[in-house]
Amino acid sequence: MVSKPRFSILMPTHSRVDVIGLAIQSVLDQTVEDFELLVVGDGCAPGTAEVVDAFQDARIRFFDLAKAPNYGYANRNIALREARGDLIGFAADDDLLFPDHFEILADGLKGGAAIAYSQALWVSTDGIAAPFLTNLELADEFRVFTEVGNTIPASCFLYRADCLPSRDVWPEDVASAGDWQLWRRLIRENPRNPLIYCRVPTVLHFSAKWKNSRHSQASQLATFLDIADRAGWWPSALRVWIPNASKEQYEYSRLMRADPAAWSEQMRRAVCDLVARLAWEAVQTMRPMLAGAEAEKATLQSENARLRNELQLAQQGNAELQRAASDASNKEAALQPEISRLRNELDLAHQSNAELRSAASGARNEKDEIEQTLQACRTEIAALYQSRSWRITSPLRRISTSLRSQKS
Repeated sequence: MVSKPRFSILMPTHSRVDVIGLAIQSVLDQTVEDFELLVVGDGCAPGTAEVVDAFQDARIRFFDLAKAPNYGYANRNIALREARGDLIGFAADDDLLFPDHFEILADGLKGGAAIAYSQALWVSTDGIAAPFLTNLELADEFRVFTEVGNTIPASCFLYRADCLPSRDVWPEDVASAGDWQLWRRLIRENPRNPLIYCRVPTVLHFSAKWKNSRHSQASQLATFLDIADRAGWWPSALRVWIPNASKEQYEYSRLMRADPAAWSEQMRRAVCDLVARLAWEAVQTMRPMLAGAEAEKATLQSENARLRNELQLAQQGNAELQRAASDASNKEAALQPEISRLRNELDLAHQSNAELRSAASGARNEKDEIEQTLQACRTEIAALYQSRSWRITSPLRRISTSLRSQKS
């Protein structure tokens, strides 16, 4: 009789015939041996079955199934219904597991938690490894994981088979992120002791081929790569050269299998050195820069507040000017009838003045004519004065006296 395995390890595959052999080998090289590896072909690429069969290991069970919808979650459930282990793990067909991966996770579950998970090293397409250090025991990181999105590769998880009512637990009604839905369900349905965090790297997680991305379209890895590209101190163990004709998995697998224990220790020490260096730079450089930026930000905010106040005062002044202009315009409109009346009166006065000037000019002309007539009369009277006849001179004197009195 075949003994019951302690671990059931699920490995779905679709199109990674090029590297699935390396993923399987990393499972077979585990320090624990009592496991079954359930390789689930989801409409897998030609040649996959031959790669699996070549291992000739009784612990491997291959399910060569037709393609299921989306990511083939239904096929995973088919395999899990036949799983026999008390602990269920996951191994991606393009990831590599550290040799003590399942040993560390199983030790974590001894305290009674439903799930154990470890750290992953994400590897870029050009061979740079960087840690993803999600700590679900911290409230803010737990909230991001459960409410925003998954930040832990599925290969990092191991859970108890009896913490859910059945083994076929992959959600078949979602198009993607089925692993994230599963981890959240496990946490939700085991509230007393949901998870344990094993704080060491145990997984090499590579960029999926279909993403066609150096950083697996992960912003955190992109940030690490930017640091690695600039930093001369990036640990050499976390920077592996990838020849053009090779793949990242081949080069890392070669180094891992040469001396598994020494390689694992070197990688974990390099990660500790990397995290410590990043923390050192944060304390020595980034924090002072941030403090300076915060002080500058506070100054700018104060200046912005002052400018906003000045703008508000200017806007108030402008509003007052607009109101004054509006009042003046209204007053001008109200005065228009009076202005028109005064203009009319002024025009009439101009007309009257012109008429008076014309009348005065006529009066002056008439006066001149009278004076000319008087002068002629005086001349004639003077001639008459030469007469000796009293009958003439006496009336003339009376007329002259009368004229002088009128003139005066």
